[in-house]
Amino acid sequence: METIKTLNKWANGHTYLPLDLLRIALGAFLFIKGINFMSDSAMLMQLFKPMENFAGGMIIIHYVAPAHFIGGILIAFGLLTRWAIIAQIPILIGAIAINFVGKMDTNNLLLAIVTLLVCGFFLFYGSGKHSLDYYFKMQQ
Repeated sequence: METIKTLNKWANGHTYLPLDLLRIALGAFLFIKGINFMSDSAMLMQLFKPMENFAGGMIIIHYVAPAHFIGGILIAFGLLTRWAIIAQIPILIGAIAINFVGKMDTNNLLLAIVTLLVCGFFLFYGSGKHSLDYYFKMQQ
């Protein structure tokens, strides 16, 4: 817990508007991907075709779209940012793994790697000063 407080103090002391805009863009991207997965479930099933024999395949399919949808909203507003990113990390690792198990799509692989790296950054950096987390913390 002390480590998180130290990271939050550092992040709030070194926050910049471009980083907050990057966090908002990441949240918007994940939100849009969640909407895409919800509206085109056949495409999501096609993505998971190489991994259909693994246990829990249907649970994974029902986890991805809502996690992107809700997590994107939370990340964009900076509310429970670290928790929302922790929910995204297994999905992004799976997105990278799908490219190696199934048909290799370099655009999707690159997009998943960049998104994972940005999520990893915000996992340690936090939500920053221009977020609901910071606003609610200051209200206490």
